[in-house]
Amino acid sequence: MKGLKWTIALGMALAVALCSAQTPTTDPTAVTQTYRLRPYDIIRVQVYNEIQINTPITVLPDGRASIPFAGTLELHGKTTAEVEAELVTIYKANLKLKDPRVSVTVEVFRPIRATVLGAFNQPGGSAQAFEFRPGDTILHLVSRAGGASANAADLRRATLIRQSLGGREVIPIDLQAMLVRGDTSQNYLLEDQDVLNLPISMTRFINVQGAVQAPGQYDYREPMYLTDAISVARGPIPIRSKMSEIIVMRRKPGQGQALDFYKVDYVRLIRKRDLTQNMELMPGDTIYVTETKTPDVNQLTNIFNAFFLVDRLLSGGLLGVRLFN
Repeated sequence: MKGLKWTIALGMALAVALCSAQTPTTDPTAVTQTYRLRPYDIIRVQVYNEIQINTPITVLPDGRASIPFAGTLELHGKTTAEVEAELVTIYKANLKLKDPRVSVTVEVFRPIRATVLGAFNQPGGSAQAFEFRPGDTILHLVSRAGGASANAADLRRATLIRQSLGGREVIPIDLQAMLVRGDTSQNYLLEDQDVLNLPISMTRFINVQGAVQAPGQYDYREPMYLTDAISVARGPIPIRSKMSEIIVMRRKPGQGQALDFYKVDYVRLIRKRDLTQNMELMPGDTIYVTETKTPDVNQLTNIFNAFFLVDRLLSGGLLGVRLFN
């Protein structure tokens, strides 16, 4: 398990670095136009050369807010740019301003609350909520939760549970790709009430059988390839192992005892550097190294010794003829 712990530790260092690089500035004017207002956000509305319109305004729990000389407006789900455009129209009509220059900025963001469940290292139990700012991502959440548990986490099968207009949405998340490979394509921005669930793996092992030096069950570590499995089983048995026909057996997801079988040519991998043969393994895989029809080393030694003895007898004239010339 040392390899797995080191890999996840390295991944967490990468996560922290990415989080640092992506942490948004605290300057409210730097909020992107994609941010949409929510209850309890505090905005400031200003109009150039109109000093009576310069005040902080809280978005109420129902998503509305009372704005000077504009009345009560629905703000929930709107960007600051959309509110500015709406106020320009209203102030032209209500205040008879020819070309009002309206500015709407967010002074205080309502904290985003996201929760982690499962195999994280956070103190305080298996479920814990954290507060974030707009622009924070899944990697920020993983970092705040103390990272994934090296001994228990099933990194490939994490899920992000998100509340949407259509109800609850469950999004598959491959944390193994994020933390081990540095693939941030699924490093989504956090939304309020997000839940990141990291399941506990019940099969963190692989099984290596057949013609290897030390067949048996071994700890699985992320990532693990065919070469790793052959290595932990101390390699092939000379002459006996048929390395061109290795079988990898894997359970079919959701199909009980049904198996998928994969044939791998280890000889092609080594001799021709065909990396497509270096199959990436999954927890619970069984790797079976087939045997050749050639006798093993002991059998060949016995045969050689037998022929050597017969040759000596014949050379001494005991049997009347020589077997070898």
